Amino acid sequence: MSDRHLFLMGGSPPFGEILGGKFAGLSSASTSKVAVLFLERQGWINYMDKYTRPLRQYGVKDFTYLPLSSSPSASLFEELLSCSGIIIGGGETEKYRSYTAETALGECIRKMYWEGIPVAGFSAGALICPEHCIIPPVDTPKKQHLFLNGLGLISNCAISVHFAKWNEKENLIAAMKKTGASIGYGIDDHAGIYFNNERPGFTEGSIFKKE
Repeated sequence: MSDRHLFLMGGSPPFGEILGGKFAGLSSASTSKVAVLFLERQGWINYMDKYTRPLRQYGVKDFTYLPLSSSPSASLFEELLSCSGIIIGGGETEKYRSYTAETALGECIRKMYWEGIPVAGFSAGALICPEHCIIPPVDTPKKQHLFLNGLGLISNCAISVHFAKWNEKENLIAAMKKTGASIGYGIDDHAGIYFNNERPGFTEGSIFKKE
């Protein structure tokens, strides 16, 4: 079994220097091509530079941009499977979840992750990676605290993003109780956690931890 690598980022891109360097190094292990999964919106092409610029500095030169939808094409799967790193972007968390968790695309991401392809999630992308996708009221149209199935790349932990910005401490503690998670991480903007084989390896920036 290959080592597994997960990067959960608390806000919008770019990567921090430490986590960006680590992700780039891992993504350069084979094809050195990184996929960015994102929700297509006006101006998305220019925004991609925020994800890619730090990685280019560490030698990753090839990127493919894969817009998410309810009916992904066969070519999207083919392109994704040719990559040696996966980034899941930020935006509307419920849409990201509906297009990935409990879908064929989600199964493809899980398979690649378990084969050692590093996965990084920013904000919404980070929320959908665990077994439980916990979406706080501030991040939902109906202002509800949602507890949904996530991608299942990591289990037994609750994740909160934009932690200080959204004042998420009480919601994180409530989410731990609701899901039975033994540990919770509140990740600030410009901060992130690297997990190696589902165990926290190191962090960058401000992280709140509750056990």
